[in-house]
Amino acid sequence: MSRFLIISNRLPVQLNITEDNIDVSPSVGGLATGMQSVSKSFNSLWIGWSGVDRRELSDQQNKKVSQLLKEEECADVNLTDEEVELYYEGFSNKTIWPLFHYFNQFVHYEEEQWEAYKKVNQKFADVISENMKDVDKIWIHDYHLLLLPQMIKERFPDVTIGFFLHIPFPSYELFRILPWRMEIIKGMLGADLLGFHTFDYERHFMSSVRRLLGYDININEINLPKRIVKVDNFPMGIDYDKFHESALESQKRSVRDKSEVRKELERYYLLYPETKFILSIDRLDYTKGLINRLEAFEYFLQEYPEYRDKVTLVMLAVPSRIGVDQYQQMKSEVDEIVGRINGEFSSINRTPIWYFFRAMPFENLVDLYNYCEIALITPIRDGMNLVAKEFIASKTDGRGVLILSEMAGASKEMSEALIINPNDKAQIAANIKKAIEMPLEEQIERNTILQKRLKRYNVEKWATDFLNGMEEVRQNEQNYKGKRLTSSNKNRIIKNVCKSDNRIFFLDYDGTLTGFEDNPKHAKPDQDLYNLLDELSKNPKNRVVLISGRDKNTFDEWFGDKPYTLIVEHGVWFRPAGDKWQMIEPLDDSWKESIYSALESYVDRTPGSFIEEKNYSLVWHYRKSDPELGLNRAIELKDELTSLVSNLNLEILEGNKVIEIKNRGINKGRAAQKVLDTQPADKIVAIGDDWTDEFLFSELPDDAITIKVGMAKTVAGFKVENFVEVRDMLKQFACNGNSKK
Repeated sequence: MSRFLIISNRLPVQLNITEDNIDVSPSVGGLATGMQSVSKSFNSLWIGWSGVDRRELSDQQNKKVSQLLKEEECADVNLTDEEVELYYEGFSNKTIWPLFHYFNQFVHYEEEQWEAYKKVNQKFADVISENMKDVDKIWIHDYHLLLLPQMIKERFPDVTIGFFLHIPFPSYELFRILPWRMEIIKGMLGADLLGFHTFDYERHFMSSVRRLLGYDININEINLPKRIVKVDNFPMGIDYDKFHESALESQKRSVRDKSEVRKELERYYLLYPETKFILSIDRLDYTKGLINRLEAFEYFLQEYPEYRDKVTLVMLAVPSRIGVDQYQQMKSEVDEIVGRINGEFSSINRTPIWYFFRAMPFENLVDLYNYCEIALITPIRDGMNLVAKEFIASKTDGRGVLILSEMAGASKEMSEALIINPNDKAQIAANIKKAIEMPLEEQIERNTILQKRLKRYNVEKWATDFLNGMEEVRQNEQNYKGKRLTSSNKNRIIKNVCKSDNRIFFLDYDGTLTGFEDNPKHAKPDQDLYNLLDELSKNPKNRVVLISGRDKNTFDEWFGDKPYTLIVEHGVWFRPAGDKWQMIEPLDDSWKESIYSALESYVDRTPGSFIEEKNYSLVWHYRKSDPELGLNRAIELKDELTSLVSNLNLEILEGNKVIEIKNRGINKGRAAQKVLDTQPADKIVAIGDDWTDEFLFSELPDDAITIKVGMAKTVAGFKVENFVEVRDMLKQFACNGNSKK
């Protein structure tokens, strides 16, 4: 039976160790809660740090800890206090956390912390390796373990790896600042499926991959040399029923059984029934926008004095990393602003801000969510923000208004909330007023839509969708492996083809017989390629056909004196071996002038791009351009060309960093068929890397040997990785074929 591994920095359980006893309790948090049902549904093992340095425990205590963790289907990675300080408090939270949240001014670049980060990721890889029996899928979580996917993929290339980043991924301009950016992004690309909360984060990651590594990206698939990595967004949900049912139960409790928080809220409301409670709950973190929030509330009290005695801000700041300088400074600022506001706007009986600097148990949180009419959630940058969702889930009668920052990932799926810019005090203040005055019918209408969405896409659905994505990736990988040209398949094909006395080889040029160059003119055939093609073609049983999108002048220069059949411009021109060039069918080129002028404007606006003019086609190249700009311009150009050629007998081809405009219906498949009509063959071999070669593969008979170079989807029967493999195979064809003359 296969097993499934869940990997995170912390285990979903807490160890409570005293001199006399050790016990385990569940951790509280979105990830632990969200994965609980998933881990129970599979034969799974959760690997992470226990929060305890096992070296400080006695042998008996260590034995007990191992037993308890095993019962909870967990295995721990032991970290020393120094490793925790350098890896967790250091690189994870002083480098990755601020950089990925756009707080570049707080980023530390410490080599010692980076080395500790690598070392701890390696420790995780070691523990995973010890627990790999029967494992077919691994799901790794969050920014503490960005290097781990590649470490695992190198050791276990056949296992399916998923990675989910629970914080934002920054724009390329920010990510490029990181000295270790290449190691980080390559580490992440060890995963087969990469998940982010929102499309924006996914887009930023793709941009960094494109700019730093230059990999081709097809929608949400990254084409690596040996495999495909899928990237998608999966907005994390909450345990909706848990919050909603808990809120209902809280309302039914007797006075004696109610929490102290609820009692105080109800008592205050009896004294001041016109009061609107505004709820603010966040960790004490500079990303959460607490200072901006307080200043906006202060601005509200100044601008709308009629509400000063009608609102109370209930502010819960949960302690976080209090040993870090920035957090200590922020705590002092928050305390100062709260004191200033309360000092200026308090009366004998009323205080505008109730400020709590502590964590609260779950039942108290639910009471705050349920009882407070307004939630003010204004992070400056936040991966998702589950507090916003928990607030809405706890509204049992549909009342309540959510004011939410547009910088929170949750805003992308909670548009019925009042969406604000967290840096705009006036806008926040105006929306507090709007929330206070919002009619009950409108509140219920907005919240009904939100609750239906949150209930449907809960945390279990989030986890299930990601796991289904992993399974889809696994199936695709198996399909690819089914087409991978193995040594045994290659030997069988060579043996089978060489038995024939009449065989033909259709060979694409760029990307198939040679690598790509920024300037196509530099991709000239080397002497090894000439020798290889000459050796292959000197056997009278072989016919070599070079079939390319190149122009005939270039192929005349490179292969004019060679005994190969040449097909160029994707099938416009045809030159039988030792003969003259001829057009496969008459074509019109009067359209070129108008299209050329359109392409020129894109050359002007896209540095590094250029136009290649062929006899009956035009090509816009952008391989030398900035990858992101080139891609955006290509999309824009294709849209414009689609309109321009709508009344012409033309079609637009998208190749590898090129866009080509040519006459419709002309393709490599038709050209190859013309060759076969005049010169039939018993065995046909066709090899190509571009999507234009798909026409060739599709047109050939079913018994033809068709081979795709690269990872892209194909109708070809087999796949190889690169042109080096193609040359190696052709050498074997030449040797075996010639030995059987």
